[in-house]
Amino acid sequence: MYQILQKCCMIHFCNPMKHYLYHLCCINNNFAAENFSNNQLITKKFILKMSNSNSSKLTLIPVMIAFFTMGFVDLVGAVSNNMQEDFGLSDSAANFFPSLVFFWFLIFSVPTGMLMNKIGRKKTVLLSIIITTLAVFLPLFDSFMPTKESQLWLMYISFSLLGIGNAIMQTSINPLVTMLVKGHLASTLTFGQFVKAIASFIAPLIAAWGATTTAPIFGLSWRILFLLFFVVGMIATLWLGMTSIEEEPIEGKASGFVDCLKMLGSPIILLSFIGIMCHVGIDVGTNAVAPKILLERLGGEGDSLSQFEYATSLYFAFRTLGCFTGSILMRKLNIRTFFTIIVLMMALSMIGFVFGTEKWELWAAIALVGYGNSNVFSIVFSQAMLSAPEKKNEVSGLMIMGLFGGTVFPLFMGFASDAAKAAGSQYPQIWAAVVMAVGVIYLLSYIPKVKQ
Repeated sequence: MYQILQKCCMIHFCNPMKHYLYHLCCINNNFAAENFSNNQLITKKFILKMSNSNSSKLTLIPVMIAFFTMGFVDLVGAVSNNMQEDFGLSDSAANFFPSLVFFWFLIFSVPTGMLMNKIGRKKTVLLSIIITTLAVFLPLFDSFMPTKESQLWLMYISFSLLGIGNAIMQTSINPLVTMLVKGHLASTLTFGQFVKAIASFIAPLIAAWGATTTAPIFGLSWRILFLLFFVVGMIATLWLGMTSIEEEPIEGKASGFVDCLKMLGSPIILLSFIGIMCHVGIDVGTNAVAPKILLERLGGEGDSLSQFEYATSLYFAFRTLGCFTGSILMRKLNIRTFFTIIVLMMALSMIGFVFGTEKWELWAAIALVGYGNSNVFSIVFSQAMLSAPEKKNEVSGLMIMGLFGGTVFPLFMGFASDAAKAAGSQYPQIWAAVVMAVGVIYLLSYIPKVKQ
């Protein structure tokens, strides 16, 4: 009888059958573990392995929804432009909002690694989703504020919470994935970035639709984006909260703040930290400078920057495509080979930004940097994590602190373009692109550090 059941189990892989057989074997005294033959023991292990594998795959679903909520941070670009028109803000005042978001990565990343050691990774991710959901909930009530100034302060609070929530999430969610995926870590993290990129891609489209539709829902206009993201955030909170995840225990004494920073003494961790800074700096920098480059090279008399905002959508479209295809290609190609290809694509894009004058050259440059840069984070992050598997939480905190590059690079790019304008340069945005090119050159130097 047992042999028949054994064969059925090996042929059919449905979960009900596996669980039934397992419990049958455990309950029935005739099939006690001590009496199992070698073949029977192998079968039992196989059943358990298959069950655990499928369980991990199902657990990844709410985690991937959490990755989608991580993409809420990229709404700052689209929302800042709409806020600038509604509140009559200057360019510098409007650009303060993205800087405000990324500033919190410097403050909260390393402490989040320490928090994970105390309360666990799942609870930390849950906390981040709750804060992020609250951040997109507050702007729905700005119409109840008595003055424009109070409305603006509500948005400051909202964007600060968005940055704090995202800093906590990006620090905690990647180590959580390492518990659920034993192989193909880089490709799984890249797929998570693909899910995140979907939110990044649709955010400006939803905001634009809300601002231009003839029948705005609840009179929210572009703020409809916050309502939709709030609903997704609630779903992510409830689903992940109800999902059981067995976490691995923390061995030894938990690291303090100074101990985390000392890990930068490891060459691969320090180099990876700088790599993350370059990746995010190029990401934020491209979104900021791409429309300006198009206006500078292709614009005519009377053209405005808003006419070239499609450059941002083009970037996110190829970034989304890059994340999706990258998660597949990294399972087929050598990781170092793949990393070399995407960084060379980014190098070609920088050449296009600096020397391109034709529309197709500039479009190609935006597409190449979007596709290439989409996979840099996952590879660099996984290299750092694999270098110190016993300190995943601390390493994650350090790597996410590197997202502060999203503040540093745009500042230097602004200084470079302003200096070029003062010097009478015809194309001052070239020098902003040169700053990004420095980041690409660094990533080229990182190639030998990538383990195959």
